[in-house]
Amino acid sequence: MQRLEECIETDNPVRFVDAFVDQLELPKLGFTVSDVKTEGRPPFNPKVFLILYLYGYLNGVRSSRRLEKEAIRNVEVHWLLGQLQPNYHSWTLMLL
Repeated sequence: MQRLEECIETDNPVRFVDAFVDQLELPKLGFTVSDVKTEGRPPFNPKVFLILYLYGYLNGVRSSRRLEKEAIRNVEVHWLLGQLQPNYHSWTLMLL
């Protein structure tokens, strides 16, 4: 079994997406992490959704349900999101 890092070539476009988002000053752009509440799951970092949105845009995936499927089955998205798998409800809530 290969490590996830070995599955992504060095010239794969997902590495560009990751490097691009890492260079952004997300708080200055209005991307902030919500306050953690005592009950329920902690919120996803907005960086996860920005990366997922950019991946979807570059690959013609516009639907939140299709992005959810990509997060479950696609090795590139696993690498990009650090194996997080947000569902379409999470994505929809982020857009509100």
